[in-house]
Amino acid sequence: MTGTESAGRRIDTSRPHPARVYDWFLGGKDNYPVDERLGRQMEAGAPRAARANRWFMHRTTRLLARETGIRQFLDIGSGIPTEPNLHQLAQSVAPDSRVVYVDNDPIVLAHAAALLHGTPEGATEYVQADARDPREILRQAAHVLDFDRPVALSLIALLHFIADDDGAHDMVGTLVDALAPGSCLVLSAMTADFEPENVRRGIAAYAASGVTLVARSHAEISRFFEGLDLLEPGIVPVADWRPELAEGESDLGPGPVSLYGAVGIKA
Repeated sequence: MTGTESAGRRIDTSRPHPARVYDWFLGGKDNYPVDERLGRQMEAGAPRAARANRWFMHRTTRLLARETGIRQFLDIGSGIPTEPNLHQLAQSVAPDSRVVYVDNDPIVLAHAAALLHGTPEGATEYVQADARDPREILRQAAHVLDFDRPVALSLIALLHFIADDDGAHDMVGTLVDALAPGSCLVLSAMTADFEPENVRRGIAAYAASGVTLVARSHAEISRFFEGLDLLEPGIVPVADWRPELAEGESDLGPGPVSLYGAVGIKA
């Protein structure tokens, strides 16, 4: 990983940015007033959804490390580091876990050093690459991960930034095809199934800042898991995915969460 200083100089703080807005939703400090303004324009449940999504990542990572024996993790669209990060969760269960983070965002690159402090037994690396170029991701990740052994592929809150006609299904298909049997796909994505008007306003707020968001139905998200065996409880709102695995989570309060999440296993 190189170029954090030049990346920092390329960061535009005059316009809101999805990674920084998400950081604001989570109560982080790596955001600016312009990001907070956009965050406040979003539907009222957006901060709740961001927290529920983060906890979904916590639950799935701990489950896979504890119960499936997976020791390799590929996290695409990693975003600004927010502790505990995926590698901290995986390596707290299995110190020899190997984790590769992927993003193509100069904002994330500027913070990426925080992602690289893993255990001496394992490996933690950051790859600068575009999610729409899965073959390049696989090429670079292969320096750290052994794709002949199971890998947990995490696409957390990523696909609502990639439309179907922009290659979302080809991207996921290429990545899953490269995984060994026993690997899994961990995915969460925005939906308008529960609060269509609020989600529509959120999409419009992002569009006004030049960012395209895509809300998908349950059936549309199911397509990404074709050929995979879904872990129980299947595709559900992220807050409802295995809540018995919660550790250190606070009460979200009432109301729906407009993100689906699921884990699929490759036979």
